[in-house]
Amino acid sequence: MKNNRLLQIVSGVACLLLIPLIAMQYTDEVNWSAFDFLIAAILLLGTGFTFDLILRKVKSTPSRIAFSIALLVILLLVWMELAVGIFGTPLAGH
Repeated sequence: MKNNRLLQIVSGVACLLLIPLIAMQYTDEVNWSAFDFLIAAILLLGTGFTFDLILRKVKSTPSRIAFSIALLVILLLVWMELAVGIFGTPLAGH
């Protein structure tokens, strides 16, 4: 059962990463390097595994929802910082 969840997470991340890969074939607006794909994969896999951990360990539905929303917000904030630098840290992707 555990290997099935792992496979689902990895497959989901691979499908999500196909979106910019395919878009790069049709437009110059999407220009990701191999490093961009690596960082995106790390972020998405980390989020997926953490979400799975939340679902397995947290039994209360309201707590599951709260932790899941917090995890999603953290993912989005890190993604936005890396993409456009909303906080102006050295990690900004200018």
